[in-house]
Amino acid sequence: MSNQDERPENRLRKELPDEVPAPAAEPERTPAGPEWTPAEPRRTPAEGAEGGEPPLTGRQRLVKGVWPPRVTRAQLIVAVLLFGLGFGLAVQVASNSDSDSALRGARQEDLVRILDELDDRTQRLEDEKQGLDKQRQELQSSSDQAAEARRQTAEKEKQLGILAGTVAAQGPGITMTIEDPKGTVKADMLLDAIQELRAAGAEAIQVNGVRVVASTYFTDSGKSVSVDGNKINAPYRFKVIGKSQDLEPALNIPGGVVQTLEKEQATVTVERAGKIVVDALRQVKQPDYARSSSQ
Repeated sequence: MSNQDERPENRLRKELPDEVPAPAAEPERTPAGPEWTPAEPRRTPAEGAEGGEPPLTGRQRLVKGVWPPRVTRAQLIVAVLLFGLGFGLAVQVASNSDSDSALRGARQEDLVRILDELDDRTQRLEDEKQGLDKQRQELQSSSDQAAEARRQTAEKEKQLGILAGTVAAQGPGITMTIEDPKGTVKADMLLDAIQELRAAGAEAIQVNGVRVVASTYFTDSGKSVSVDGNKINAPYRFKVIGKSQDLEPALNIPGGVVQTLEKEQATVTVERAGKIVVDALRQVKQPDYARSSSQ
C-alpha cells in the first residue's frame, strides 16, 4: 500500500544521482619560480554584476562624458557676449513690434495727424537749412568783400605812397639831362621844367637823387640850386615816369623848356626809356594841424 501511495515525483527524485560538488580551481602559478601564490579568481560578467557596479551602456558613457560640463574662461566670455547680443536683438525686435502694432492699431485721424507733424518738421528743417545756407553765403560774401577792400586799400596806399614820395616807383618814361657849363641855369628854370612835366602827365620825378613831391621847392644857392634844402650841382638829371609820347613833346614845344634853357647856353638831352626807376624816398611828415574829417 505504501508503494502504491508513492507519487511519481518522489520516485523520480530517488532515481536521480546525488549532486557532486565541482572541484576547486587550481591556483595560477607565477613565472617567478617554483614558489607560487594564489591568484585572484577571474570574475565573469554575471559575477561582476552580482558583486559590484553594473557595466555602463553606450548612452550612459556619452552622458557621463558630457555632464557635468567643463567650462573654460574663453567659453564663458563667448557665452556672455552671445547672451548680450541675443538680448539686444530681442529688445530691438520687441520695440519695433510695439511701434508697428501701435501704428496698425491707430485710427485714420491719428495717422493723418502724424503725417502732418512729419511734414511740419520736414518744412522746419528745410527752412533752417536755407537760413544756414544764406548765412554761409553772407559770410563768404563779406569775407570776399573784406579781402577786396584790403586789396584796394593796399593798392591805394601804394599809389598815395608814390605821389607822396614814400614808395619807390618804376615804369616807362624819359630821362632829361641839363648841362650848365657857365652856371646860368637858375632855380626858376628847373621849376618851370617840373611844372611842364607835371602838366604832361608825369607821375614820379626825381632830380639828382631828390624826390620831387607836391611840396617841393627850388632855390638858388650861388652858382648851384637847392631842392627842398638839398644842394645839387650840374649836370641836372631828371628821371620822370609817365607816358613818354606826351612828356618829350611837352618839353620840346616852341618857347618851351628846352628852348629857354638853350638860350641860356645850356645843353638839354631828352631820352625815352621803357623802364625808369625812381628810388629816392621822402620821410613821412606828420601834419601839425590838419586832421582827417572822416569819422
